[in-house]
Amino acid sequence: MKTEPTTFSIDDLETSEEQTTSWEGVRNYQARNTLRDEIQVGDRVLFYHSACKEPAVVGTATVVRSGYPDIHAFDRRHKYFDPKSDPAKPTWYMVDIQLEQKLDTPVTLKAMRGQAKLEGMVLLQKGSRLSVQPVKKKEFDTVLKMAAV
Repeated sequence: MKTEPTTFSIDDLETSEEQTTSWEGVRNYQARNTLRDEIQVGDRVLFYHSACKEPAVVGTATVVRSGYPDIHAFDRRHKYFDPKSDPAKPTWYMVDIQLEQKLDTPVTLKAMRGQAKLEGMVLLQKGSRLSVQPVKKKEFDTVLKMAAV
């Protein structure tokens, strides 16, 4: 899961109630489908800071609630409001995640690009901009090894 640290950082997750938050505001259909159909309770995720001086995986989290309608899409006062989204047939979904760990040593984008075992990782593909992306188990494990976890 990618986020800009100025919007929501690993530190924000750490200080959230029960170190848990909803992953809301996703407004891309491919990422929405992943949230709605694929991510399940117990799945582990890499928490990635993007659009910053040193983009990096900075921690891990666990999914504690699988896909459910993004309630903010129905709130006219919320920045994620979508007038086309209907509560009877929701367009947008979110999941809840809980902090598992902050990495003592973040794994930078540059370091991941230099790791042959991560060659096919979606995050490293040209034009990959989705905030929710699949990560294979071997990629997940490689990133954690790079962080010396």
